[in-house]
Amino acid sequence: MYFTDGMPAAMRGVHWQKSQRSNGQGNCVELAQLPTGETALRNSRHPGGPILIFTRAEIDALIEGMKNGEFDNLVD
Repeated sequence: MYFTDGMPAAMRGVHWQKSQRSNGQGNCVELAQLPTGETALRNSRHPGGPILIFTRAEIDALIEGMKNGEFDNLVD
């Protein structure tokens, strides 16, 4: 995983999506599948801002952890 050092992240040709559970208050993240097989993550309020890039294994681990309730203590 790496961070783009706060530089604008121009990613053309990718489809960004956010959860259908996102609310209208702008507290959302967006994900995009990259041609490399990695997944990009960004703050929906700052679409031109920095992004995080995750490998498939990292995204799989995150999703499985969420499904198993491993991060439930982080939400109200």
